[in-house]
Amino acid sequence: MKNYSLIALFVFCSFAASAQTWNVDKSHSSVSFEITHMMLSDVSGKFKVYDAKITSAKEDFSDAVFEFSADVASIDTDNEMRNGHLQGEKFFDAANHPKVTFKSTSFKHLSGKKYTMVGDLTMKGKTAPVTLAVTINGPVTHPRNKKLMIGLKGIGEVDRTVYGISDMPASGLSHEVQIVVSGEFVKE
Repeated sequence: MKNYSLIALFVFCSFAASAQTWNVDKSHSSVSFEITHMMLSDVSGKFKVYDAKITSAKEDFSDAVFEFSADVASIDTDNEMRNGHLQGEKFFDAANHPKVTFKSTSFKHLSGKKYTMVGDLTMKGKTAPVTLAVTINGPVTHPRNKKLMIGLKGIGEVDRTVYGISDMPASGLSHEVQIVVSGEFVKE
C-alpha cells in the first residue's frame, strides 16, 4: 500500500513540475458577448475586469485547463442605463453574485489550430456546461521580452435563462447569448 502511495505522489509531482501556466495579457485581450434585442439587432457588451489562465503540460494543449473569472460590476455596453439593468437583480445580480466564472473540464484537439473546450460556466449562482470552439495561434517568442506567447479565441453560445438571467416575457431579448473570449497568454 505504501508503494502505491509513493508512486501516486511521484506521478502527481512529475505532472505538477511539468505543467506550465500561461497568464492572460489583458492589454491584448477581451471578453465580450452579444445578444439580439427585439429580435432585430445585435447588441454587444464586454467585461472590463477579468482574469484568465491556462495550465497545460502538453505542447499541443490537449490537456489544457482554462480558468476564467469576470467582475459583473465591470460590465460595459456603452450605455450606463443598460449597464445598471444588467448589474441589477433581474439580470446578473451583481450585489449577490459578483463574479462570472468558467473552468474547463475537457480540452480536445481537433486538427491544426482547432480545439473544442467544454467547461462549467457559473453565473448568478447557477452552473451549467458550455462548449466553446477554440482556435490557438502560436506559440511565438515575444521579440522584446523573449517570453513564449500564444493567442486563444473561444466562441460559444449560452442560453441565459438556464442561469436565471431575466426571462421576462416583455424583455425582447433572445435567450441565446454569444460569448467571445479572445486574447494573448504569456508562459510564466
